[in-house]
Amino acid sequence: MKRLFAFAFLTLWAAACLAGDKPVSSHAQYFEHYEGTKTCLQCHRQDAENFFHSQHYQWEGNAPNIVNADGRKLGKMNTINDFCTNPRVNWIGNVKNSRGEVITKGCSACHAGSGKLPSEKMTEDQLENIDCLMCHANGYRRDLYPDGKGGWEWKPILWQNQVGMDSVAKRISLPTRIMCLRCHSASGGGANYKRGDIEYVLSDTTRDYDVHMGTNGANMQCIACHKGQDHRVRGRGSDLSGTDMPSAPLSCSTKECHGDAPHKLAVLDKHAERISCTVCHIPDFARTDATDMYRDWSKPAYNAEADKYSATITLEKDVKPVYAWYNGTTREQFMGEPVHKLADGTIGMMIPMGSKADPHSKIFAFKLHRAKMPVLDGKDYIIPIEVEEFFSNGNIDEAVKAAAKATYHVDDAKYTWMPTTRYMGIFHGVQPKEKALQCLDCHGKNGRMDWKALGYGQDPLAVLMSAHK
Repeated sequence: MKRLFAFAFLTLWAAACLAGDKPVSSHAQYFEHYEGTKTCLQCHRQDAENFFHSQHYQWEGNAPNIVNADGRKLGKMNTINDFCTNPRVNWIGNVKNSRGEVITKGCSACHAGSGKLPSEKMTEDQLENIDCLMCHANGYRRDLYPDGKGGWEWKPILWQNQVGMDSVAKRISLPTRIMCLRCHSASGGGANYKRGDIEYVLSDTTRDYDVHMGTNGANMQCIACHKGQDHRVRGRGSDLSGTDMPSAPLSCSTKECHGDAPHKLAVLDKHAERISCTVCHIPDFARTDATDMYRDWSKPAYNAEADKYSATITLEKDVKPVYAWYNGTTREQFMGEPVHKLADGTIGMMIPMGSKADPHSKIFAFKLHRAKMPVLDGKDYIIPIEVEEFFSNGNIDEAVKAAAKATYHVDDAKYTWMPTTRYMGIFHGVQPKEKALQCLDCHGKNGRMDWKALGYGQDPLAVLMSAHK
């Protein structure tokens, strides 16, 4: 799966330098030469074992918030998405265009490992595959190299420069925004393509852009909210399958954050009982980098400048969220199961559960992503796509059939293109109260809420005002 890994890292590294983020050699006294993860294991074996079992390494985990999970462990490895579809069929390799330029290196570019697929069984080989420096070393960069066995592996670009490698490997710290953003901002094939609300600018921004991460505001790192324990990370949004810490979900209304009555006005706190903070405090997203709102895999698009193919992608900036009820659980479309169609005829890839009648539901802000994906004739199974070679040759039929063979063991698969719908929670880019939505933004004549879709006959404020006439 295509990643802008190198570009993203260089961009964020430059931002860190401009922001005065000076490397600190916190581990200078602990080892002389860095010899890969086995150096870290001398002191941090238990941490490595904990990390091995985490979602960041396994890309699978317990999924109690997926209503149709049926007890299965779920994650990137065994589910499908409508962006780059599935990492197993797009894991690692140097794919080149007709000019001989490398255009993609696989999904493992953003896996915290050195190139091996994670296994269920913990072995020494798997522990040494963990790339600790991805999340803990300021200035660390890596690239893809032949492994000497006909395959590929990720190695530090300084692997043949021991002095430089030792210098970088001793700059150990807790993960910073830059370390997190170099993968989470680049997912989906480009800057901010996938999430929509996780932009590179968050590495060094202002309170006006994000009250939590702004350097002249709270200046919070990602782990201020997402840090859990034993290398487990808190939070899952609404369209992630598994969760590392289901017993400690993230919420603005917890005591450690803002509480359930954060406003000075009772009417606002009354709203907060059924409306997520994100609704009012994130009026729009993709404010700097445009985000992918529609990805049509049935129509290959050729970029002459880059000499590569992609799906036909519709990018948008300054996007207003859509709003839906959400009680913390989601219904997911799985591979190997007949597609579940929504009322509009689209396949529901990730659909938030909840309703006005559900006391555990609140109205949340979402990015509504649409796509067109292949569905296996006769079975109605959604098919992933082997996107790596497709980026080079543009042969989408070949890419679909290869994935159908690998996933369902079907030769020369027949399939139909079908539209999909995915709801993705919007949680970052929280703006200060001065920029929050005002009453008429929702309750005005051209307000942004679709009251009927939310289960109201009409604007509830209009009903209230009518009753008091």
